[in-house]
Parts: sequence; structure tokens; C-alpha cells
Amino acid sequence: MRISVLCVSALVVPAFLALAGCATDPMATNGAAGRDGEAMNFTQSTQLLSPEAAAKNFMAAAHRMEPVIEDYCRHHQLAQTHSCDFRIMVDDRPDPEPNAFQTLDEQGRPVLAFNLTLISQAINQDELAFVMGHEAAHHILGHLALKADDSETGAVLMGTIIASQGASNRQVRQAQHLGAEMGALTRAKDYEMKADSLGTVLAYRAGYSPIRGAQFFKRISDPEQDIFSSHPSNRARMANVRATMRAIERKRVASKV
Repeated sequence: MRISVLCVSALVVPAFLALAGCATDPMATNGAAGRDGEAMNFTQSTQLLSPEAAAKNFMAAAHRMEPVIEDYCRHHQLAQTHSCDFRIMVDDRPDPEPNAFQTLDEQGRPVLAFNLTLISQAINQDELAFVMGHEAAHHILGHLALKADDSETGAVLMGTIIASQGASNRQVRQAQHLGAEMGALTRAKDYEMKADSLGTVLAYRAGYSPIRGAQFFKRISDPEQDIFSSHPSNRARMANVRATMRAIERKRVASKV
């Protein structure tokens, strides 16, 4: 795993550059980074670490999570043809909203990217590790491809229905666009819950506390009231993390019997 910085502006925190260094070649991704990939968005936090502390937390979490993520990927990913050579990136583009996302670079390598706002607002390494595990889980579980299939299915279905009613080409295209958006939402919440579950396992295996790491749910906007949200409610996600940890503990105890 390579930890590098996507240098597209002059706004990179100096303390982070001193620790991570700046990649000389910008990351090339399939589509707009953080938009076409699997993303986790945060709201602003009132607690801000110093640039030095934030950088050290990120580097430490990345180095501890890297072997766990790649080892699990090699042995458990659904599509064995996918790469398990993860690349951790720091997106330095100015963005007031904290964000992390998973996507693929031009060589098909999985990319886990974190913007500087998220890095500075994560309270501890446990939160960063949990987010890394969540985003890595999307790749291991093949969610990008699954969501693309869901979107395509929705577009074809809606376009076919409208076309059968004698709609114009423009109306068919509009229907396909709407169908793609609706299709992408059909299983999106399930994907997020599964990524949380596996992210919990990965963070735990790396020696972090997923319960502590998932406390960021208390600081992100709750999508519970948004029927078009692709994410479950924060309450459901936290309950899922706790349930996963109980399952891990039961398995650990059983192994000692």
C-alpha cells in the first residue's frame, strides 16, 4: 500500500506533507473522485486536532490497517480478479465538507481517499481506522460493480417502460436517467450496512476499537428522514456495529472453549 498525496492545489497542510510526502503524479481515477466512488460524508466537527496530531493519527492508522485490509482482501474478496494492492490517498483539493471515498485508479487498483478536512476532524485513530475499513470493505465486497449493475438495470427498465408508451427519444433518455438513480438506491443501504460490518471486523483485527471508531455517527447528519438517502439511519448503523462486535466476541470466546 502506498500512502501519497493528490497534489492539485497549494493548500496541503505542511505538517502532513512533512510526514507523507507529496506524490509527483496526480491520481487518475474512474470519474470524479469522491463522486463516482463509494463515499462516506461527515458533517463539521467542533473538535479540531493540530495538523501535526491529525497527520500522525492518519499515518499510524494507515500503516496498521494496510496489512489487515490487504490480507483479508486476498483471502475473502468476492471477485478474485480484483486487485488487493490498495492505495491510500490524501485529496488536498479545498473542500469544507469532510469526505472519504473508495474508487479505482486507471490500473484498476483500489483507492481509499481522505480529504484533509476529514483527517483534521477525526478525533482519534479508531475513527480513521473504522472509515478505512468501511471504504476498503466496499472494494472487497464488490460494491462499485454491484451499484453499477443496479443503476443499469433501473435505467433499462424505466427506459423500456416509457418507450413502450410511445415516448420521444428525449423522454426515454430522461426516464433512463431517473431509472438509473432509482436503481442505484435499491440496495444502497444494504451495501452500507455490509461495509460497516466488514469495516468493524477489519478495524478490530488491526487492534482498534470499532465501537469507539463508530462514534463519528454522532457527528454526521442523520439520513433517517430522507427517503431518497443511500445510507441507513445513524442509529441503525451504530446498532449494526454493536451487533457485529457481539458476534466477534462470541466467536472469540467459543474459540477458547
